Amino acid sequence: MLTPAAPTATSILEQLRELYLERALAEVNGLDSDRPYMADLERDIADHRHAAVGAAVTEIATLRAELSGPLHG
Repeated sequence: MLTPAAPTATSILEQLRELYLERALAEVNGLDSDRPYMADLERDIADHRHAAVGAAVTEIATLRAELSGPLHG
């Protein structure tokens, strides 16, 4: 069985943009007073920001390893 590939930084950033749009629409439509909903949305945004950074660092390290080979020493 194949293991699903980890999401790319680009795909995570696209999801993050959608979450920012959702937050803006919630504010425009008066849902910003719904504290549980907004707290959940803010947690999702924070989680996606952290995941995007982690994915980007992993992608950079992988590319460096592919270009230069393993580090020794």
